[in-house]
Amino acid sequence: MALIAVIDDDPDIIEASSLVLKSKGYHVVTATNPDDGYKIIQEKKPDLIILDVMMDEPDDGFFLAQKLRREKIKTPILMYTSVSKTIGMEFGAGEMVPVDDFVEKPISPDELLSKVHFLLNKE
Repeated sequence: MALIAVIDDDPDIIEASSLVLKSKGYHVVTATNPDDGYKIIQEKKPDLIILDVMMDEPDDGFFLAQKLRREKIKTPILMYTSVSKTIGMEFGAGEMVPVDDFVEKPISPDELLSKVHFLLNKE
């Protein structure tokens, strides 16, 4: 089954996401900051990355996504965001940040699994 990296500074989001994904047989690795997230991506080579926009800094997720793409890491990225609610902006994949999809937090288990399935099976 696919390996998914969940990178988010909110332990509740990591726990909930991990439980949902593991319940469907996915393997999950986690990190609570962009530096540790980058390390697990380099070491574990996940099939999908779930990345929060705001961690230690409000734009950590954006910078990590850009760094991964600059390094030619093509792993699909699903970005968790609450930014649009916070600042009233809406984002779309491919605009501003090189990710494959955005999802607004909180996300329902069904929506998470649907997005994960789609991103792992596109091509």
